[in-house]
Amino acid sequence: MIVHCNFEELTALKAGARHILDEDAPGQGMVAAPPEARERMASLMPRLGGDFSITTLAEQRSLHRAVTVIVELHRIELEVTVTATHPADEGAVAAYFDFAHALSVQSRLAEVGREMEALIELVTGGPATDRLASEFVFPD
Repeated sequence: MIVHCNFEELTALKAGARHILDEDAPGQGMVAAPPEARERMASLMPRLGGDFSITTLAEQRSLHRAVTVIVELHRIELEVTVTATHPADEGAVAAYFDFAHALSVQSRLAEVGREMEALIELVTGGPATDRLASEFVFPD
């Protein structure tokens, strides 16, 4: 399964992942990311060069969790920037676009996950268990 990402979406994801991985630069009022979030970002970074090719439901779930962390980071940055400045401030507008681009990818990943679960259920006649999520392979 392929999840297409445009340049702006990849840029927003990279910025969020870098921010989470940069221990020395937590945002205003933000706490350091937990170790599991940092591990997800470290594994996500090499994949942020283009479209996502997803071969298992377990891989989709991992990607979705990582992107969800980035979406929440961008949501917090948007709220902080808008309340500290003004909704039309250049920084607030940029924060909105980072959030919106990451949210778009999160939405597409969720849709692909639902499709993968449905296909597993159709082929196997049962729910997508953790074992099937790891072993059932989807070709590109």
